[in-house]
Parts: sequence; structure tokens; C-alpha cells
Amino acid sequence: MVKKHTEETFETAIVTHLTDNGYRQRNKGDLDIPTCFDTNLLLEFLQVTQPKEWQQITSIHKGNTERNVVARLVKEIELRGCLDVIRKGFTDYGVKFKLAYFKPETSFNQELINLYNRNILSVARQVRYTTANDNELDLVFFVNGIPIATAELKNQFTGQTVSNAKVQYKFDRNPKELLFQFNKRALVHFVVDTDEVYLTTKLEGSKTFYIPFNKGNKGGAGNPVNEYGYRTSYLWEDVLLQNTWLEILGKFLHVEVKEEEIQGRKIRKEKLIFPRYHQLDVVKKITNHAKENGAGNNYLIQHSAGSGKSNSIAWLAYRLANLHSANDEKIFTSVVVITDRRVLDSQLQNTIYQFEHKLGVVQKIDKDSNQLAEHITKGTNIIITTLQKFPEIVDKVGELPNRNYAIIVDEAHSSQGGEASDKLKLVLAAKDLEQAAKDEADKEDEENYEDVLRKNMQAKGRKPNLSFFAFTATPKLKTLEVFGVIDVTGKPHPFHLYSMRQAIEEGFIMDVLKGYTTYKLYYKLNKEIDDDPNVSKKKGASAAARFVSFHPHNLAQKTEIIIEHFRRVVSKKIGGKAKAIVVTGSRLHAVRYKQEFDTYIKEKGYSDIKTLVAFSGSVITPEKLEYTESQMNGFGEKELPKKFDTNEYQVLIVAEKYQTGYDQPLLQTMYVDKKLSGVKAVQTLSRLNRT
Repeated sequence: MVKKHTEETFETAIVTHLTDNGYRQRNKGDLDIPTCFDTNLLLEFLQVTQPKEWQQITSIHKGNTERNVVARLVKEIELRGCLDVIRKGFTDYGVKFKLAYFKPETSFNQELINLYNRNILSVARQVRYTTANDNELDLVFFVNGIPIATAELKNQFTGQTVSNAKVQYKFDRNPKELLFQFNKRALVHFVVDTDEVYLTTKLEGSKTFYIPFNKGNKGGAGNPVNEYGYRTSYLWEDVLLQNTWLEILGKFLHVEVKEEEIQGRKIRKEKLIFPRYHQLDVVKKITNHAKENGAGNNYLIQHSAGSGKSNSIAWLAYRLANLHSANDEKIFTSVVVITDRRVLDSQLQNTIYQFEHKLGVVQKIDKDSNQLAEHITKGTNIIITTLQKFPEIVDKVGELPNRNYAIIVDEAHSSQGGEASDKLKLVLAAKDLEQAAKDEADKEDEENYEDVLRKNMQAKGRKPNLSFFAFTATPKLKTLEVFGVIDVTGKPHPFHLYSMRQAIEEGFIMDVLKGYTTYKLYYKLNKEIDDDPNVSKKKGASAAARFVSFHPHNLAQKTEIIIEHFRRVVSKKIGGKAKAIVVTGSRLHAVRYKQEFDTYIKEKGYSDIKTLVAFSGSVITPEKLEYTESQMNGFGEKELPKKFDTNEYQVLIVAEKYQTGYDQPLLQTMYVDKKLSGVKAVQTLSRLNRT
């Protein structure tokens, strides 16, 4: 009876399911340790699927063909990385070999389908991968003899969980061993127990970072109960099977390259991106639905901050651009991505270039409407543009009824403006701060980007040749009603959900409300003072008492409180690099705060705190003086995010701008001097949720 609860039973269940569904089971000794290939399967795949090429290379190498071809492959992987070689193959003496066949988008070419079905997926148990010791891995997964993934299994009934497996990889697996070298052999390493799955794409000893690969459970982390077996069975019953596994290998995995400057030297850092479960799931569900139902549908994707939206959008755009129906007809002529995030522009270009290795697949619209019209008419695969051109897109595709278009909208484009339409670009001439705040609150309720999109869609009506994919973390109810899926009770829901709760529980974002303190409570509790050993309790308490007696009725007193709190508490966080944001009630408030901050800092002679201000348009004060953001900061609006990212500036004072979609990981504290409610409250406080 005890036997069925052991790790071995768990391992057997996984391997049995895989071998029942097309995998070959290999012996633990089939891994050739010097090359870390299952050489026999590798050579079998090359000879069976590419007999002409094999004949060619045999006439060149004579009796040493097998050894020389494997040696050439080893060199190619060393030069280009394993992922690139698997995708694009390798050349030996002018003879080109493929290492995997990916599923064709159409069924026109039967030969390609046959080759796809000849891929050899295999699994080996208790694999010895080094001659240095007797260490063994529970499972290794191969595609055509090349190791793609490894796994350590744990079973709760033996008193061990994924946590023990993580420790095993961190401390018992040497990252210098060939099988574990980054992008040289195995691309991903799973830790699996009966309840949860985690993965990493890079072993770095104690620094190894694992991400969850779980479905989510009732809006939170983990996996739902599976009445037919283990909670984690989706890993081997779906993800590791040929169709999904080769799709991940061919159309999801990508190498993200970033250059960092350290002490004047440019350091190139590479990261292998493997989709999290919700990313894989949303792309598969949307493409399956669009494949079956064609164009003319709306999809609302409610994915929290910390969900990896940029990658999800890149993967979805690529898949939609190549999607064909069951009748082999292309579903979308073009995919239009609406965003104002420069990072997404370059990410889309780089990610898709790795899949296609062709230029011109992605076109950014950075000129005029004629450029947009030209690429829509031409049928460019993926077009990137901004919200301002949305009405033109809808009009233009309406003129082309025989073509279908997918429009993906990234909510982050609302981040820097706080203005969704020209209507909102009003010059505020208020008599006083109270009136300014009231006017601005009225304006806030008018429209945001969501409203503009919804009203455009409602005014122009649903178009049968246009599918709309909206990514947002916090949809309004009206947006859900227009773009959501109606359930049996008549209530609208998003097409796909990755909740804020799940993101928090999985550790991708912080629970901001845990650090929420009202002004009154702050002075009653003095908690920060108790926690900070650097602050004299007596001195801190008297400072707090003085502020309480002042009770801030004016900006000068609020300014003193904010600056002193920032210097005493906040500035010491995040290794002394923490930044803060002040959310004000109106643009006139922002102007006044900036003036008060600069005056106070100058009076005190502080050199460790410097401010920036962000508001739209120009503000005319009651004294008839006009101020703009650029004039007060001393540089252009577009430069602000980059400037604030430097060590020169610590505090950003805002009125509406940078309250949504803005990603600055060093933001540690927010001082809110306005009423926030509903979606706006969630979006604003979420500026602090980056880990």
C-alpha cells in the first residue's frame, strides 16, 4: 500500500502517460555524457528524415560520418546556442540538416506533415549526466536526441515538496556541467510535486530563480483539485506532449538580450524566456477560438500587473499573424498592435525575428496616416501604432471588407497622458486649489482610453472583418459589458483572467495595501520609527507630535512632512535607491507642490533629494502665470521617464500623468493627496507593486 505513494510511483505515472502518447522510453545509459546527446536517436532522426543529405555527407566524411556530424553539431551549439540550432538547423560541409520539424500552419504540404510526425520525443529516467560523481536526474526529456528539459520530482507523501527539489538543483547540480549550461543543452528545468510545478531556464547555484508554472486556484496561486489524478497532471498530459511541446519550442521560447553598462563597460546579459502557464493558456485559447470562429469577435484579457503582458502580446501577435482556419484560409490579413510602450516595439521586433528570421514582419507606424493606410492596404503582417490612430484603423479596415484584421490593444498606452482624446486637453484656469481639484475630478470621470475605444466600437458597430483583443489589468464594468463573455447567468466576464491575487501570491507583484497608512494613523503609531534603528526614538516622537499639532491645512506643511519622511525612512530602502511619487488633486496642485518642494529643499540645504513634476498641457494660476511640465523640469516631456530613472531625481509629483501603466521598479512610496476610488484607485496604487 505504501508503494503507490512513493516518488517512484509518481515518476512511473508520468512516464507511462508519455509513452502511451508517442514518447519513446530510453535507458538511463543512452545519454552520451561527453556530448550530452542521446546520440543513437539523434543519428536515427537525421538518417530517417533527411536520407539525401545523409548520403551527401557520408560521401564527404567516409567512415567517420557519425562522429564528424555530431562534432559539427557540438560546435554549432557552442557558437549559436541550443535554441537557435534546434530551430534553424546546422550545416556541415555545405550540407544543411534540420534538427526538428515544426507543425506547418496549413495542410497543403503533406510531406511537411509527415516529417513533423517523424520527430522523436523521448524520456529517460534516473539519468547519470556526469563522470564527476554518481548524481542522477529523475527525468530528462529529449527531442530528436537533444535534451530539452530536465525534471526533479517530489511526492508529498514522502514528506518532500517542490521546495526540496529547488534546493537540490541549487546546491546538488553543478551549473558548469554540460547538461546544465545556459542554452547549451537542456533549456528548462522543472521541479514537480503532486500539487505544484516551478521552472527555471538558468541554473546559477544559490541565485537560481524559479517561476511558478501553475494554473491558479480559485483566483489565487497553486492548482485546482483534479478529480482524475494529480493536480499537476496537465504538465505531462498536455504541455509535454508533441503538439504543445514543439509549439513552445518553435513559437514561444526566446532569448532576451539586454545590454547593461557597469563601470563604463557594456555587459551583454541573456535570458531565456519560457512562457508561464497563463501566457501559454491565453495564446492557445484565443488562437483556437479564432481558428474555429474566424474574425468579428471581441476578446477581453484581464491580466494583472506582473503577468508579463509584453511577452503575451508578442506571442499572440505572432500566432494571429500566421493563423489559418481548418480550411487552410488565412484568418487575419494583418495584426495591428496599439501601444505607446517603446519597450514593446523593440520586444515585438526582437522576439518575432527569432521565430521568422525575416525583416519587415513588424512595421512601426511613426509617421502619418498615409503610412498607416499603406501598410493596412499592403497587408503587412504586424503593424504597431498608437491609440490616436484607432478611429482611422476602424474606418480603413471598413473599406476593405474582403480582408480580416486583428487589433490588439495594450492598456499601457494610457500611462503617460491621462488624456484619451483631444477633448481632455483643456487649459485649467482655476480660482483656487479646491476648485481646481473639483474641476479635475469631473474631467477624470469623463473618459479614459477604455471609454474612447468602447465608444468608437459602439459608434461604428461591430465589424465582421475585425477582431478586437484588449489587454487590461482593471477593466471598467462598461468595458466588460461590451467586450466580455456573457455567462449563463447573463453576467459578463473576461475571456481570460490572471488575477491580481494570483500575481501577488506568486510573488510577481507586491500587495500594496499591506503598506497603506492614513495620515492620522501614521502619527498615532510611529511604527516606522520603532522599526528604524537609525532614528532616535525621542527625536522622532517629538517630530511627529509637532506635525500633529500643525495638522496640515496648507501645502507648505504637507511638503515638510513628505520630505522629512522621505529622507528619514524611504531614502534608505532598496539599497538607498528608493523613489517616491506624490499624487496630487489637480494640475494646479502639482504646480504648487513643485514650488513648495523646491523652496523647502533649498531652505534646508538638502542635496540628497530632487523633484520632477508631471502634468498635461499648461496651467494658468490665479495670479495669471502660466506653467508647463517642460518649463518646470527644464527638459522635454518625453525625457521624463529616463531622467527619473537616474540617481539625480528621487520624487515625482503628478497630476493624472504616470498614475496608470507607468513601470518604475524603484518606486517605493506613494504620498496620496487626493480622493481615489474604483478602478482609478487600483491603477494608481499599482505603481508601487513591482517586486
